[in-house]
Amino acid sequence: MTGLNIILAAVCIGAFAYIIRIRGQLAQWRAYLQAVREAPERKQFVKGEGLLAEINFELNDLLAQNRRQLVRLQREEAANRRLLTDLSHDVRTPLASLTGYLEALSAQGAAPREEYIQTAYRKALDLQALIDMLFQWCKLTSQEQLYEPGLYDINEMTRELLIGHLPQWESGGISLVAHIPDEEWTVRMDRAAYTRIVDNILNNAVVHGKCTVIELTIQRNEEHILISIANDGAAISPEKLPYLFDRLYKCDASRTGSGTGLGLAIARELTQAMGGEISVWSAPGQQTVFRLMFPDACG
Repeated sequence: MTGLNIILAAVCIGAFAYIIRIRGQLAQWRAYLQAVREAPERKQFVKGEGLLAEINFELNDLLAQNRRQLVRLQREEAANRRLLTDLSHDVRTPLASLTGYLEALSAQGAAPREEYIQTAYRKALDLQALIDMLFQWCKLTSQEQLYEPGLYDINEMTRELLIGHLPQWESGGISLVAHIPDEEWTVRMDRAAYTRIVDNILNNAVVHGKCTVIELTIQRNEEHILISIANDGAAISPEKLPYLFDRLYKCDASRTGSGTGLGLAIARELTQAMGGEISVWSAPGQQTVFRLMFPDACG
């Protein structure tokens, strides 16, 4: 009996010590959670090893993920506010001009003036382009963009696209140099998405780069089709190149003109959605070159 009593006493002492230890760990855990609530931006540490330290490690990792998510959401919220501010200005300016010219045309006794009609028409086109750009971006960010991939001759498709720009470029004094092979090179892509990509790059060169020459070259290697779109407009500084495809980024210091800052971001999203890549380089006194690379369907 004496031996049994000793064993029971030892078990009780051990259980009591374990309970005290658990209470101490729980007190540390409570202090840890309070510290997290008061200063969530800092990592918290718990002394010792074992289960509590492992839980502390996992909670620190979870907090770090939540902080990164919060920073991303804050940046997106700020970007969306800036987008709304910019859009309100970009829409109000051509809309005010359009309204003014239409009022002048509709004034009692006023004779129709061709220049008023042409200006009002251009302002209406500006509004349409702005709304189309915003609508495109909303579809991409909400993942509602629908693609209809098919097999197309990239050379013929690009020639047709460029022909649509020629009248405007000729009237604006912009020259086109095209190096497009006569062969049929097949790619699998969404035709409308490819048109939007190239249009956005071309419009960026004309509107913001103020270029006078556009040079488009299509090449082919064993696995890819390469499309280079160069312009002689204002160069983009090296420190700004990495951000050129970011949403709402405007290279104001080197490129003039208004815009939403969505055109090149949309071009990147559409390019990547079709399994392609897009890049850019620029050098003062030389060219700014956008490069598209798509898988060769026959490669």
